[in-house]
Amino acid sequence: MSDPGAFGTGAEVCLVRHAESEWNATGRWQGQSDPPLSLEGRRQVARLAERLVAEFERTPVSGLVCSDLARARATAAGVAEVLGLDARLEPGLREMDIGEWSGLTREEIAGLAPTLLTRFDAGDPDARPPGGETRREIRHRARLALRRIVNADPSGRIIVVTHLGVIRALLPGAETGNAEFQRVSAADALTRRLREEHADGEEGPELL
Repeated sequence: MSDPGAFGTGAEVCLVRHAESEWNATGRWQGQSDPPLSLEGRRQVARLAERLVAEFERTPVSGLVCSDLARARATAAGVAEVLGLDARLEPGLREMDIGEWSGLTREEIAGLAPTLLTRFDAGDPDARPPGGETRREIRHRARLALRRIVNADPSGRIIVVTHLGVIRALLPGAETGNAEFQRVSAADALTRRLREEHADGEEGPELL
């Protein structure tokens, strides 16, 4: 199993889920489609920036990195303006690619592929939406992206604006709402899933 101390050398990350998009508001699955923020989402960005200012009042942020999808970029832009940072784009932080399910509601997906949706909801690492990627693949992609971010700032405090699928890929069971965040050590974010799966006797890190 990977050694948590091998990553980040003290780096800390604040994993932020983007603010509400128009499709979040209407219950449509997004994946890598690119709807803009809703009106409420734009309001959420302002409140998020205020919370992050308070959160990092005594421990200044050294970097801001975000997914290149519009909803994440717009969220990061609001944070960047308040904190006086420049947001760097990292395509590896994109949401899970759900292929042909993008733009559909849960009910519409259930009508088209009930068995596959049940497997997907159960966390099957190899359940693949038509034309999309598996949970196993996004876990691998998310860890590689975060490793690149941390390697560029190995002792910093970094705000990472991304998507729920990426946060869950790194932090099993995470329930991060729109414009909410989780602050963790980089070592924890890079190894938590591997450690939990190892403890449960599940698949080893070489498969992720």
